[in-house]
Order: sequence, then structure tokens, then C-alpha cells
Amino acid sequence: MREILPDIFSWGVLSERHGYDFNGTLVRSPAGNLCIDPVEPGEEILSRLAREGVSRILLTNRNHTRAARQIHERTGAAIAIHPADAEYARGQGIAIDEDLKSGQRLGAFTVIGCPGKSPGEIALHDPKRRLLIVGDVLIGNPPGSLSLLPEKVIDDPERLCESVRALLKLDFDAIVVGDGVSLFKDARSRLEALVDSF
Repeated sequence: MREILPDIFSWGVLSERHGYDFNGTLVRSPAGNLCIDPVEPGEEILSRLAREGVSRILLTNRNHTRAARQIHERTGAAIAIHPADAEYARGQGIAIDEDLKSGQRLGAFTVIGCPGKSPGEIALHDPKRRLLIVGDVLIGNPPGSLSLLPEKVIDDPERLCESVRALLKLDFDAIVVGDGVSLFKDARSRLEALVDSF
């Protein structure tokens, strides 16, 4: 696990099928540490998460249940997801404790609804840090750019494009991604380039 931004830590697991890392994120916060889309942590990282403490595990979409149960069992953290994706996550064996709703505040972050890939996809926006944390609404692949997942795995491609366009209304310069390589500067221009390609 490495600190990628102040008080924000990430660890990755290579998906050979996709050719890029799936990433888990830990955000230290006085309001309670947040673990976002956790991937398989291994014992060293799992122990560190337990030492740091996790108050909530946030799932940005139905397909990012990943290691949520494992981290919940070790830390006792509540698991939260948007209600529109909750049934699918429960079908993956995840006990959902809380709903995530668009506009909800979680420490420094505001939940942003980003439907399209799935109906309950969300992003997290911290305006003070000019930061977005995303799940499957955007992929950091190839490195240094942003892209969308293949259309075959997207529920509603047109709606997803609308959600991506709407992100440009937010103030940000960095994007931490659940899949691929995060962008720590110039993320807005990379997102504009993606939107221009639609």
C-alpha cells in the first residue's frame, strides 16, 4: 500500500485478463476512514487496514464487491453501496449495511450519481482537494488517459456518456481510478479529451 496523495493510500492487483491493475483505496479522515472498492489485500495490507481502522467500505458499483467481505470481517466496517446496485451485490454474498445516495456527504466527499455502466454507479468528489474517486464510470487505461469499459459490459452507454459529461461540471484536477492508472494532475483535460471523442 502506498500513499498516492496526502492521507490517500492505494494498493493494486493485476488483472491479467484486462491488462491493468484493479485498485483499492483507503482515505484517512477524522470523520472515519473510508475504504473504497477494496481489492484482495494480502495479510500485510489487511493487518494495516485493521490497525488504521476502517469505518465504512464504499462500493462504487455492483461489480466492485471484490474484497469487501474480507475487510468487513477483519475491521467491522459497514459496507455501503447505492440502492440501485445493492441487490446484485447481495447476490455476490455481500451484506449491505448502508445506502449511498447522490448528494450525500461522507467526510470531505460528496457522492455523485454516475449511472450508465450500472444504475447505481457513483463517484466521490472532494472539492477542497480538487479530487474525484471513481469506480467503473472511467478507466485509467491506457496509462495517462481515461477511457470507458467495453460497451458489452455497459448497461446504458448513452446514459454513461451523459454521466461522464456531467463530471466536467465539478472542480477537480486529479482522478483516482478503481481500474487502471490514476491521474494526479491534468485529469480535467484528459476527461475533456474523452468527452470530445463521444
